[in-house]
Amino acid sequence: MSLAPYLESTTVIDWTEPEVLALAGSLSAGNKDGMTVARRCFEWVRDEVRHSMDFHVEAVACSASETLRLRAGLCYAKSHLLAGLLRANGIPAALSYQRLLLSDQPASGFCLHGLVSVQLPGIGWHRIDPRGNKPGVSTAFTPPVEKLAYAPQHPGERDVPERYAQPLPQVVDALMRYRRTSELVQHLPDLP
Repeated sequence: MSLAPYLESTTVIDWTEPEVLALAGSLSAGNKDGMTVARRCFEWVRDEVRHSMDFHVEAVACSASETLRLRAGLCYAKSHLLAGLLRANGIPAALSYQRLLLSDQPASGFCLHGLVSVQLPGIGWHRIDPRGNKPGVSTAFTPPVEKLAYAPQHPGERDVPERYAQPLPQVVDALMRYRRTSELVQHLPDLP
């Protein structure tokens, strides 16, 4: 399997934008150890980019560069930025998803939760969750053990096993269609 698609700069994972490239360079700071650079990128996005719902940020970001400028985004946008920072440092990164209930009630419906899968030396593909910590939700970079924000546990919830070089179209569509977080959360993307 070629890793080239997981290193590309695209419209959404636009790591060739100067501000994304500059941040990626500062996070690697000349360090060539993929594990160290991946950890620095993960922790920066997790801790320095606010989760829009936790911080009541109404503007909606989609691309890596938009997310960096806003310093806020939903899990999808934070994943786009993290994938961009990793790719800019030559570390293959894919987008991954979980399908989760919107609340603990099955009638609430389902939505996708965005993650990143990173190709780590000596480990292979490893999922990381840049969502951001809050009471009751904690993520960490602890390879080979995953420490994600959520674990599927209710009927219909699941980890989506595929890794995607580009975000799912329904994710991009939702982020582009709804420009206020309060509107977007009423229309979060799900699998067909």
